[in-house]
Amino acid sequence: MKALVFDGPGRTAWREVPDPGLRDPADAVVRVDAVTICGTDLHIVNGDVPEVTPGTVLGHEAVGEVMETGPQVSAVRPGDRVLVSCISPCGRCRFCRERRYGLCQGGGGWVLGHLIDGTQAEYVRVPFADLSLHPLPGPVADAEAVLLADIFPTAYEVGVLNGRVRPGDTVAVVGAGPIGLATIATAGLYSPGQIIAVDVAEPRLAAARAVGAHVTVNGNEGPEQLIADLTGDLGADVAVEAVGLPETFELCARVVRPGGRVANVGVHGRPATLHLEDLWIKDVTITTGLVDSFSTDLLLSLLADGTISSSSLVTHRFELDRMEEAYDVFARAASTGALKVVLGDVPHDTVVPV
Repeated sequence: MKALVFDGPGRTAWREVPDPGLRDPADAVVRVDAVTICGTDLHIVNGDVPEVTPGTVLGHEAVGEVMETGPQVSAVRPGDRVLVSCISPCGRCRFCRERRYGLCQGGGGWVLGHLIDGTQAEYVRVPFADLSLHPLPGPVADAEAVLLADIFPTAYEVGVLNGRVRPGDTVAVVGAGPIGLATIATAGLYSPGQIIAVDVAEPRLAAARAVGAHVTVNGNEGPEQLIADLTGDLGADVAVEAVGLPETFELCARVVRPGGRVANVGVHGRPATLHLEDLWIKDVTITTGLVDSFSTDLLLSLLADGTISSSSLVTHRFELDRMEEAYDVFARAASTGALKVVLGDVPHDTVVPV
């Protein structure tokens, strides 16, 4: 089969690799019908995730058809159309028993495209298939469902649930990339009073308005003052950091109200300053975390009944064998306007020449 292989920092190739097979009794092999690229994949290609060794097939999100299952797999069978989660829980360790699957200590957690070969391939071996694969409701399209492999459960669990969004809250989402947009969409499930989106790119602010932001503000044009004006100088009840930069985290800490919550979702590659000299008296709660994916089935049902939608986040589509071109378009999002790219058997290529 062909797959996108990481060959070391700055180097990838779409090339022939051995077909995956069952290695453990709880494995399944899935034919990949749709896959997407995550910002974390870009970090890996840039050499920021040293655990990923050269020769690893990248990717941790996919939709496809089950081709083969091990003898311990009972929740899916060959022929089933499934979502491949970014998290593969063993189901037995202390953290899995608490549904904190992202912290799995039994050989699972985030392993696809990280510690083992991933989904950016024609076929993928999925460990712990009973908990890692989610049968798809009939009406859900591949390109919509694949966004529930990572960004939607990440935004919902690490942003909305950790931030304890409540009816009437003012929610400030700093960063209107895919994770920030999914945070805005799922925060709306809790009837907040107002959602304020902060970003420096006007197209992303427009996308934020389309998925439910009530107010948008350019990050270079005084977001702190706007949030103060909209909240009677109190600040946001919940501030969600969805970028992963020191300055965006510190902005969240400045705009949150006394007694409020900062939910950090962004992946940080550099230290951020925690200004305890200002925060110690404010009774602020700060949360962090990796997605656990316990909400995936709920989100799939909400997608199927139209309560949430993911289609507006897909800006570019490619055939699977154009993986390297798709990476280039996704990596240059500032100039290409890419939010999420989807690869697979797509009827039309929506890439605009750049």
